[in-house]
Amino acid sequence: MHDPARRRLIEAALAGALLVRAGTDADPSDGAQDMPDLIVFNARITTLDPAQPTATALAVAGGGIRAIGADAEILALAGDATRIVDAGGRRMIPGLNDSHTHLIRGGLNYNLELRWDGVRSLADAMAMLRAQVARTPAPQWVRVVGGFSEHQFVEKRLPTLDEINLAAPDTPVFILHLYDRALLNRAALRAVGYTRDSQDPPGGRIERDKAGNPTGLLLAKPNALILYATLAAGPKLPEAYQRNSTRHFMRELNRLGVTSVIDAGGGFQNFPDDYAIVRALHADDQLTVRIAYNLFTQNRGSEREDFERWSRMLSPREGDAMLRHNGAGEMLVFSAADFEDFREPRPELPEAMETQLEDVVRLLATRRWPFRIHATYDESIGRILDVYERVNRDVPFDGLHWIVDHAETISERNIERVRALGGGIAIQHRMAYQGEYFAERYGRAALARTPPVRHMLDAGVPVGAGTDATRVASYNPWVALYWLVTGRTVGGMAMYADDNTLEREEALRLWTRGSAWFSDEEARKGMLAPGQYADFALLSADFFRVPDIEIQNITSVLTVVGGRIVHGDGTFAPLAPSLPPPMPDWSPVRHHGGYQPGTLGQATSLAGMHAHGHAHGPACNVHRDGHAAHHDHAGGDLRGFWGALGCSCFAF
Repeated sequence: MHDPARRRLIEAALAGALLVRAGTDADPSDGAQDMPDLIVFNARITTLDPAQPTATALAVAGGGIRAIGADAEILALAGDATRIVDAGGRRMIPGLNDSHTHLIRGGLNYNLELRWDGVRSLADAMAMLRAQVARTPAPQWVRVVGGFSEHQFVEKRLPTLDEINLAAPDTPVFILHLYDRALLNRAALRAVGYTRDSQDPPGGRIERDKAGNPTGLLLAKPNALILYATLAAGPKLPEAYQRNSTRHFMRELNRLGVTSVIDAGGGFQNFPDDYAIVRALHADDQLTVRIAYNLFTQNRGSEREDFERWSRMLSPREGDAMLRHNGAGEMLVFSAADFEDFREPRPELPEAMETQLEDVVRLLATRRWPFRIHATYDESIGRILDVYERVNRDVPFDGLHWIVDHAETISERNIERVRALGGGIAIQHRMAYQGEYFAERYGRAALARTPPVRHMLDAGVPVGAGTDATRVASYNPWVALYWLVTGRTVGGMAMYADDNTLEREEALRLWTRGSAWFSDEEARKGMLAPGQYADFALLSADFFRVPDIEIQNITSVLTVVGGRIVHGDGTFAPLAPSLPPPMPDWSPVRHHGGYQPGTLGQATSLAGMHAHGHAHGPACNVHRDGHAAHHDHAGGDLRGFWGALGCSCFAF
């Protein structure tokens, strides 16, 4: 503390108490239980509370915000057991809330994945790949699973199959690019059993050379099943490692200021089996992100049966503040799913869609289950709304929260129909990764309103922001905030004019108060005010002052969830609990971390990135414990795989 005047203020308020004190057990008989557990002061707080938009200090008690205001009045509330933290004049915001992501599935696989999120040159990305190939033991794969676009690289291209095979002659490599393609080296083709005799699945294509042999390029035409089914054939982490992986993924989100998410389910994410890890972490009080989860049907033709069974197992919104059920979707029926591969023509939904969707929505409305639906194109949304309006006439929605997800090309007319039925729209920064492809197919004029965020807000529709991570866009919320504010892709292309970009506080509201509507938690999330959850982030740079291009590089130096410090960086690092090292010991997370810092349009060398540090730092020297024997090898011949799946599992 270098300011003598501020030092005198603290000393007077605390009557000689220590500046930073660890909490201790309070004696209920002396009234200490009413004292704050935590006070953070000397901050520039953006509360998003219209009654008190700014403050410099807040007090936390019992997991919620007890008081917020000026330093002197808040410090005066401190007791002997209060931990007091000097924010150093940094910007504080409410915790970020991703209204549409895939944390549960992403957490199970995070430690297996080499992330190219944020990498600005293909040369650097391939150097990371070669380094990971060198440390990955057989029979494991090296996987780059989404979160990047070829347009973010200065080279403006993907690696060639020859380059991947040269980098990894023996180790299987799988690289997923958006929803449009996957690149497999020859070792990966052998691992999954693709040969000249392998048949293309419906909606997908295995590219072949002149002799008919697979080249390693898999294309969605337009169904992404071929991409995700191939990925699912790779080795899995054992249960203990999945727990570790999920904890590291949550800490990575905490590092970026995320305190809550809504998990939208996904293909190959079965309930309740694939929820066992997150439930176990919750039982052990090891969740550091609040999770509301939607249930995603996995069975084409049996969607109603899935929701009938689940609605007998779970009540609407069942759970608690850290883990709770959030309803149905984003898949309600397979026939209603449109695919957002903008390199391909818009898919036409089948004629049977309306009948199948109506059957499911009537059940959900009757059971009072909230629901959400994946819908990219206005044509799909119009037909879906026809069904909703028909059901609403017989079984009124009447305040039941329902959501359209994505809605990149929704029309003004359909926005009004959503508003009239009391629905909301969850938007994500998918266009930041696919804008160039959309412009090539539909033109720059159509691109300028994808999605029409400004009109949604002007119409009074609830709007929440998110990422749709991890297999297309990055999980980094600051890239999404950059997109909302600037209207640019990760490759730097301008998509939107001023009439479809947001002021910074507007964008922040979509990531906080806006997203809270989508789990029916507006009364407890999204603002920093007495009675709200004590979820907040202290930022590495001031979101309201940095140049636009620097928004994407913001992180949190102190993240608090329910009054508990869950992440700290720099001088705040000692305040946060430690994590065990990522498992296994060859995990890409140990060596590269997660999101890679950089500047749009500017290549960053690997040496430069390591000089700036990663979320997890350098590799830890721990005993190698025979890791290869602890992993299930799920590769092998896939000739019967499509038949076993019935080609019915759409994997968002």
